[in-house]
Amino acid sequence: MKLLMIYCDRFAYKPQIKTLPDFPDWHDTKEFMHVLVAFIQMEATDEKEPKYFETKLVKSLKWAAKKNETNHIVLHSFAHLSMSKAGAGFTKQFFDAVEQRLSDTNFQVNQTPFGYFLDIDVKAPGRSTAIIFKSFELKN
Repeated sequence: MKLLMIYCDRFAYKPQIKTLPDFPDWHDTKEFMHVLVAFIQMEATDEKEPKYFETKLVKSLKWAAKKNETNHIVLHSFAHLSMSKAGAGFTKQFFDAVEQRLSDTNFQVNQTPFGYFLDIDVKAPGRSTAIIFKSFELKN
């Protein structure tokens, strides 16, 4: 799993091109203020141990949200951080599980439309905790 977290003063998106026909249609533009946006790439090998990666992701998101003084997180499937890709169905179920775990601990969580290219607008501050990259792999 690859994870790019960006704390945004403002994050907005507008769906443009639907790439996965089996997922719901989405037309709404959304805007969020003071939010941690998680650009997440699930890799094919991640499907072997989803609970391991779920725990790693949840811990990382909670930590970064705390560092940036927010309890609002947006999950965004971003299949551009690695050549390896997990299946779309697996990834969406994984995102739903992560959203539930975060919501159960009093985080406000949103997901961007799954299976779309989006026009995005990001306004992020220039500080060390605003942009964080993590890479997770199974230990042998």
